[in-house]
Amino acid sequence: MRETQYQNKILIPRIYEVLPESVVIQNDPKKIQGIPDLLVLWRDRWAMLEVKISANETPEPNQEYYVARYNEMSFAAFIFPENQEEVLNALQSAFGA
Repeated sequence: MRETQYQNKILIPRIYEVLPESVVIQNDPKKIQGIPDLLVLWRDRWAMLEVKISANETPEPNQEYYVARYNEMSFAAFIFPENQEEVLNALQSAFGA
């Protein structure tokens, strides 16, 4: 399965399940190199998620920087099938959902 298939068919629908009424925006990596793939908006809160297809996938340049920076501001994480539920649980907890 490709990363975009995982995002669109599995991850984004799961985000809508755990955070009803959320808005998920797919970022354009061509605009800012390394920007996380997804912006999640829920009520007055936001998060950035960098999607990987596997825990073994190597981050692209700047991805670790942006995930760390946005995690200091609100919530950000690398997410992949192996840690999906753990990250979504942490996201729910951070949002107070």
